[in-house]
Amino acid sequence: MAVALPLNVGMLLFYHIFLHVYNLGIRFASIWNAKARLWVEGRNNIFERLKAAVENGQGPIIWMHSSSLGEFEQGKPVLESLKTTYPGHRILLTFFSPSGYEIRKNYDGADMVFYLPLDGRIRSRKFLDIIDPELAIFIKYESWFYYLNGLKKRRIPTLLVSAIFTPKQNFFGPMGGFLRTLLESYTHLFVQDAPSAAILEKFKLKAPVTIAGDTRYDRVAEITSIPFHHSVIEAFCNQADTMIAGSTWKEDEEMLSGLLDAQPDLKLIIAPHEIGPKHLQEIRRLFKQPILLSEVVDHERLKDARVLIIDCIGMLSKLYRYATISYVGGGFNAAGIHNILEPTAYGKTVIFGPNHDRTAEAKALIEIGVGFSYGTKQDLVSITEKLLSDNEMRTSLDETAKHFVLQRKGATQIIVHHIEENRLLSKP
Repeated sequence: MAVALPLNVGMLLFYHIFLHVYNLGIRFASIWNAKARLWVEGRNNIFERLKAAVENGQGPIIWMHSSSLGEFEQGKPVLESLKTTYPGHRILLTFFSPSGYEIRKNYDGADMVFYLPLDGRIRSRKFLDIIDPELAIFIKYESWFYYLNGLKKRRIPTLLVSAIFTPKQNFFGPMGGFLRTLLESYTHLFVQDAPSAAILEKFKLKAPVTIAGDTRYDRVAEITSIPFHHSVIEAFCNQADTMIAGSTWKEDEEMLSGLLDAQPDLKLIIAPHEIGPKHLQEIRRLFKQPILLSEVVDHERLKDARVLIIDCIGMLSKLYRYATISYVGGGFNAAGIHNILEPTAYGKTVIFGPNHDRTAEAKALIEIGVGFSYGTKQDLVSITEKLLSDNEMRTSLDETAKHFVLQRKGATQIIVHHIEENRLLSKP
């Protein structure tokens, strides 16, 4: 019989209060906040809907949880590999955030896609009773006490994939003892790098740890291999030098607004992080006669256009292939830059703002000369001018960028091999 996790009573009480306050807070916020409303509505009658979905199919269940869209993209290579290797199993994919669920709720690589009910003793027990998974996989950062404790008590193999740990995280702060007990609920932790493994060893974590690398490299490399053509994008670029700026925020767009004056032959494609009407209108005010992708019905209109705004979700990772140079937003926000590996996988130099300290690959790309951080409009103009003025240099850097991604592939294979070797899933 499995032994229950040792409890820090004070921290567990604090955790209960956190869950209660979070639940009340997000329900209150749902009155005016669209994302909060989606979070609440997506969990209405969730156990009834989940039970019906489970009973509507056959085969053992592999449960993969991704907090949001970014974590889903990170876990997707593992999910798809398991789907191929274990075709008799069903995949249950859950999300905590609307930014993941609402975009991937119709993802055909999973048999079932749901929101994850908020953690709690009763809710977690009902959820696990219904799905009864043969294997559970969490992506990167997950610290849900009752879900993890419940999985451990039921002896269900539970993996943490593509985790990364730093000394500044809560795992190693005042709450660290309680949070590290949650990490010890995992059957195995697959971390991205040696420093992550070292800090876990320093704190004497009991769960087994393997340095597997980051599954994002497998994912972005896979995307580049999938054929993609878009007539509007191709007509807009028309063999001109084109910067593709992805996941931009207001601060990024303000920085980009003066770039076209300094580079009169450069074209700009902006795929903003938020595509609400208000933000799109703000972007349109910053640039001269920009065009929304959704407005293009005749390629003739693109003839003299210099700015194209992508006002839909899901295209960005494929669009970078059309870039001469790339730009990734978020570097002027507290959360930091978005996914710089997507353009790098296509062999594109990438420019981003100064807030990139929490992104290990940003430091690595800067060190090998294919990533460029800037802080002022003039810096952005200078970097862009340097890259566009020397085609031979840029071609060499592009090759370095692509190699950077390719040599880091393989995390998915390590994880799936572990599952097979340890017989964590039954063969049909």
